[in-house]
Amino acid sequence: MKKIANFLLFLALVSCATTQEQSKGVEQKKSNKNLRVQKHLVDSVEVGCNGCIKGSAGDNEIRKSGKKSYFLFGAEHLNLKNKYFDIPVVYNKYTKMWIKYFTGRGKKSFKRYAKRSGRYGPVLSKILNNKNMPRDLIYLAMAESGFQNHARSWAKAVGPWQFMPFTGRKFGLEVGFFLDERRDPLKATVAASDYLTVLYDMFGSWELAMAGYNAGEGKIKRAIRRYRTKNFWKIRKGRYLRAETKNYVPKIMALAIIGKNLESFGFDDIEFDKPLDFEEITVLENTDLYNLASVIGTSFKEIKKYNPELTRWQVPPKKGNYKVRVPVGIKKNWDLVVDKTVVQANDYKIYQLKGYASLKHVSRKFKVPVKILETLNGFPKNKRLFPKTAIRLPFRADHSRKNRLYADLYEKPRKSVRRRRAYQRWIRRGMKKGRKIASPKQFYTVKKGDNLWSIARKTGVGINTIIRSNHKLVKRRMILPGDKLAIK
Repeated sequence: MKKIANFLLFLALVSCATTQEQSKGVEQKKSNKNLRVQKHLVDSVEVGCNGCIKGSAGDNEIRKSGKKSYFLFGAEHLNLKNKYFDIPVVYNKYTKMWIKYFTGRGKKSFKRYAKRSGRYGPVLSKILNNKNMPRDLIYLAMAESGFQNHARSWAKAVGPWQFMPFTGRKFGLEVGFFLDERRDPLKATVAASDYLTVLYDMFGSWELAMAGYNAGEGKIKRAIRRYRTKNFWKIRKGRYLRAETKNYVPKIMALAIIGKNLESFGFDDIEFDKPLDFEEITVLENTDLYNLASVIGTSFKEIKKYNPELTRWQVPPKKGNYKVRVPVGIKKNWDLVVDKTVVQANDYKIYQLKGYASLKHVSRKFKVPVKILETLNGFPKNKRLFPKTAIRLPFRADHSRKNRLYADLYEKPRKSVRRRRAYQRWIRRGMKKGRKIASPKQFYTVKKGDNLWSIARKTGVGINTIIRSNHKLVKRRMILPGDKLAIK
């Protein structure tokens, strides 16, 4: 208990403050909230329960909390120790399916998720509780990322709560080149609490709020109108929601049932990660994390572990002083450093122009945002630069562009994404160059293996004409066997 109390002493959250600047000339992000995480003394309330993943609330805690609780009916034969939840949890064929998965083929995955909960689970739970949210929502984070700060989906959702860039910014998280606060488990949990509060207020149902977190509130609003019900399980029977969203809610429920009853499901041998206690030091903008690590007696890897929101090798330039988290006991080393500028980032990779160019050309060549190059070099993006002009790039001199720190700049999209983009280019070209068949009299029925190019060759009709004459069909999706296309 003492270790947990010490851990919470360092990590606990102070609530999010929302500030709106009224005066002109002050830039403000629309619908954005300023989030600030501070440390404060917390009470001695026990976080966790016996036989649960770290951060879970046991039956006694839930019943004493004064919040609405839900009893799990129909699972008496499982002999569960914890049967109360502060989100609705049901035991039906869909949750049974996920319980079977996580105790069977997905057993290793569940063990990894549960093991990681030891590091951040208690403080995530504490943040949710301080925001007056159900603590069992930590299982939503478990379903999203398995408690991984660096989790990244193909759709570019990032962090333990898998925020998309737009949604992250909307709820106060900075998403930029040097800093991505979606990876910060503390700030991201505050933002997730605010987002889930909005969703719950919108739908009046935790099942729909969780579904909205996955599919977006617009999708759930349309589903409610279509099926004329706010009952998730009735909406789930329809075809409108994707399978991913239909399975998302029962997956969270299954994780909660197992996570709060580890012994009942054969997970009594999990060795949880140690809590990540830390101290904070204040450094200047543009601090080189390699230099900082060397001066304070730790490693770059260790600093990155404590500061997952710092995406590169340096603290953001032009941002003012920054608080960096370091292992407990390291702060005193930084306090002894008199000249804090000794760790400033200067070791940039230099690129010499081979001809006349501008920063816009360099930006395209290295796939670096032009604003970043303007910040590092002090030139406007359109200024004509002479050959052999030295341009600072945001890469460390001893790094290659293949370094993991820059992987997001050069990663290739999935094949399905590339195919979709190529398809859309064909459609746009066809609409510009194609001839529309005004009153079609002859149609072609699509066969298995056909595509627009092969149909154009078979019929002798230009692909652009096929696209423009069948635009209503082809703009929505790729053609499928059985579709009828006007060709003459």
